[in-house]
Formats: sequence, C-alpha cells, structure tokens
Amino acid sequence: MIKTISAASLTLLLAGVAAPALAQSAPDWSGPYIGVYGGVIDNSEDSDERLVFDRDFDGEFDDTVVLNGTTNSAFSPGSCDGAALNNNAAAGCDSDTTGVEATVRVGYDMQFGSFVVGAVGEYGVSDVDDAVTSFSTTPAAYQFSRDLESMAALRLRAGFAAGPALYYVTGGVARAKIDNRFRTTNGLNSFTETVNDDEADGYQLGAGVEWRLAPNLSLTGEYLYTDLEPGDYVVRVGPGAAGPTNPFILPPNTAGTDLARSNDAMELHALRLGMNVRF
Repeated sequence: MIKTISAASLTLLLAGVAAPALAQSAPDWSGPYIGVYGGVIDNSEDSDERLVFDRDFDGEFDDTVVLNGTTNSAFSPGSCDGAALNNNAAAGCDSDTTGVEATVRVGYDMQFGSFVVGAVGEYGVSDVDDAVTSFSTTPAAYQFSRDLESMAALRLRAGFAAGPALYYVTGGVARAKIDNRFRTTNGLNSFTETVNDDEADGYQLGAGVEWRLAPNLSLTGEYLYTDLEPGDYVVRVGPGAAGPTNPFILPPNTAGTDLARSNDAMELHALRLGMNVRF
C-alpha cells in the first residue's frame, strides 16, 4: 500500500510539473498508443461460499454427505473463505486475497472536440488467489483454490478532455487463464480430478484519468472491476483405503462423491498506475 501511495504521489507531482508546459494548448488525443501498467488486484470473496456435493453422479450438486446411519451432515462444522490453517473449523482460514498485476496495453483514440472515444486491447499477468475450505467432522479440511494467472481484455472507452487531462470510462470483455487446485487433509479416500476447465470468461467496467506529461507521453490512474465466470472444476472422492461406513461411499452409491465449489464467479477490483507512449 505504501508503494502504491508513493507511486500515486509521484504521478501527481510529475503531472503538476508538466501541466504549465501543456497549458498553452490542449493536447490532441487522437492516434495510437502503447502502455505498461501495474497495480494491486483484490478478489471479492463470497462469504457464503462452501463445497457442494453430487452423491448420485447426476451432474446436480444438490446432495448432502451424511454420517453413517444418520441424517446428520458430515460437514456440519461449516466452511470459511480462504486456505485452511489446520484440519478443523476452529483454526479458520487465511483469507488474504490481495495480489499484484502487470499489464501491457495497445489502444487507439479519436477526438471530436472535447469528446474522445477509443478502443483498448491488453494482456496481463497477476498473482491473486480465490479459495474456499469446508470441514468434515473427521476432522478434515477440503480446500478448492483457483489462481488467476493471466488475462486478456478488449474494451471501448469514452472520455472528456479538459486541459492536459482525459477523464474516461471503459468497458468490455475479458478472458482469463485459471489454475485450479484441490488440497485435503483426508488421507483415506482417493481424490481424482474429473473436470478441470482452466478458462474463464467475463466482462470489465472501469474509470480513470490520463494526464499528458509531454506531447507523446502520459500517465494514467485507473480503477477496473472484472467479473469472471470460471469453467467447471470437479473432484471425485473414491473409496481409497476408507471403510464401508465412510460418508463419501455409503449406499446407494459406493463409487464415491463428486465435489465442487458453490460459487462460480470471481469478482476482482484493481487499482492501476500506467504510462502510455503515443504516436
């Protein structure tokens, strides 16, 4: 956070120094540009997320894993957002979901009076995690994680030019690469990935201000919201070395249980600083 504040302060300082030089005539924003961006990205977790179960392999994750001879849920200890700190619910989870990202951008703007419209294409890499853990009465922890590795986006933007500044809003589509992972402290059952779709599609909305420092150089501060829908990720729990009273393999389906996470969305908030070179 200190680094982000320092960078923002430097941006304002440079902008203040450059403003008098550009005050003589308003810059023309028309034409192509390339840019590099960096910042912080935060995953907005779903506080009600948990694991869901398909006991009859019908593709519907609407079943309950019960303790042998009862109707009591084997996952009564509950769930928490993030990575498990131990094998029991009392230990809780590490829910730190803030990461960093770096992005390269190409764009083209057209100016009509004070109104500016354009298109932006970008590709970036990031390091942000989205995890959820559910706990069984054993006790044992079952953790699903998805890491956002990279993302490409294509957006439109529209803005208003005032002096050396361009104030704009932006929106478009995004596609991301996801790394799905499963971890458990259960050492008896077997666990096999049956579905692992590592792509996510969604949309982006944001706003920012671009400040011209020189005829071909500008600095940008931007907020960007991204809503992604990752593909399916399913883990099948098999008998392994577990006995016949194991909750995952109780009749009528002794082959096992499919696990998935209840939330099929990633909501990301990013704050960025960038520099564009215009041609």
